[in-house]
Amino acid sequence: MKAVIVVCDGMGDRPSRILKGLTPLQAAEAEVFNEIARLGECGIIDVISPGQPPGSDTAHLALFGYDPHIYYSGRGAYEALGAGVDLKNGDVAFRCNFATVNQEGVVVDRRAGRISTEEARILAEALKDIKLEDAETIFLSTVEHRGVLVLRGEKLSRMVSDVDTHELGVKIPEPRPLEDSEEARRTARILKEFIEKARKILEEHPLNIERASRGLKPANIILPRGAGTLPNIKPIGEMWNIKAAAIAGGALYKGVAKALGFDIINVPGATGTVNTNLKGKVEYTINALKNYDLVFLHIKATDTVSHDKDPLKKKEVIEWISRELHPLLEIVREKEYYLVLTADHTTPSEIGDHRGDPVPLAIMGPAVRRDWVERYDELACARGGLGRIRGIDLMRILMNYMDKVPLFGE
Repeated sequence: MKAVIVVCDGMGDRPSRILKGLTPLQAAEAEVFNEIARLGECGIIDVISPGQPPGSDTAHLALFGYDPHIYYSGRGAYEALGAGVDLKNGDVAFRCNFATVNQEGVVVDRRAGRISTEEARILAEALKDIKLEDAETIFLSTVEHRGVLVLRGEKLSRMVSDVDTHELGVKIPEPRPLEDSEEARRTARILKEFIEKARKILEEHPLNIERASRGLKPANIILPRGAGTLPNIKPIGEMWNIKAAAIAGGALYKGVAKALGFDIINVPGATGTVNTNLKGKVEYTINALKNYDLVFLHIKATDTVSHDKDPLKKKEVIEWISRELHPLLEIVREKEYYLVLTADHTTPSEIGDHRGDPVPLAIMGPAVRRDWVERYDELACARGGLGRIRGIDLMRILMNYMDKVPLFGE
C-alpha cells in the first residue's frame, strides 16, 4: 500500500469581503479538490490544538505524528537542514531575513523590498569571509529574502532572543540570553558580533549601492530568529516501517522532512514561491510512488498569497493547484493508493498571518468510509466522517489504512 500527503501551506482561511463572504476555498472552482472530497472521508484538523496558531515547523511535525511540545527544538535547524547544511551536534542555526534598516537601525522593510533570489545569493557570498573570535559561521541564502545562519563552536545555546521582531518602525534589538547560562550569554554575544560585521559589509556592497541609486530598498542587514539545534527524533521509516520521500521547494519543509528521515527529492524549478514548477513537482511525486511507500508533496503558493493579503489571488492559486493535481488523482485512483489533502495552518488572507482555526482534511483510498461531503472547503469538510481531529492523529489514521499500526493490547 502506498500513500501521498499533499499539504497546501496556509490554505485554510476565513470569510472574505472581496469574495462576498466566502473563503477562497469556498469561492474556488477546484474540481480535483472536490473530487478528492467526494471519493474520500473528510474532517477538520486542529493542527496543534483548538485556537492555537501553528508555526509551519511545528505544524508539519504534528501532521507527521510527532508532538511538537516534545520534539520541537527550534526552527533554525530545519531551515539549515533544508538549505543543505550538514548540521552537527552543538551547532546553533537561525532562519534569517535580508532586511532594510535606516541609519538609526529602525526596520523599514523586513524583506528588503522582496529582494530577488539571485541578488540575495550575491550578498550571501560576501558574508562568507566574516571571521568571529569564538565561533565559525555558515551563511546561505535560500529563496528571495530568506537565508540561514549557523554558528559552530564550543558552548553554544539556542536560548537566545530573536533579532527579527516581525515589526516595522522599531529599532532592531540586540540578541539577549533567554536563560541564565554562560552558553546563552556567549551565543548572544557571538550573534551580535556577526550582525554588526554583516551590516558593515552589506551597506558597502556595490549591489546595495546600485539598488539605492534606483530607488530600491537596500538589503543592508541580516535579521536572525528561531534559534534551533538538531532534534533528537526517531525516523519516520522506523516508526512505521515505511520508506518515505519529500518533495518541496522551501528550505524549511525539506529540513523538517530530512530531520524526520524522509529522503529529499529535488525538482528543477521548485522555488517555494508562486512561480514554482508545480507540474514538475506532481510528475516527480508520481514517479516517486514507484519506489516509496509514502510521498509528501508540499505546496507553498497558497501561503504566499495569504501573507500578501490577496484573497482573490488565493482563490486563483487554489484553482491552479487543483488543475495541476489531476494527473496525481488519476494515478491514485488507478493504483488504489491513498491520498491525503490538507493544510498545515490557516492564514486568513485579509489578515496575512497564521491563526488557530482548524484546516480542512480529505482522505481518499480503497478502504476509507466515504461520507456525504461533496466539496473541499473549511465548512463542508467539517460535516465529514472524520470529525475534528488533532494534527498528531493524522499519521496514525493513515497508517491504519496502510495496515502499519500494531494492535494495542491483546
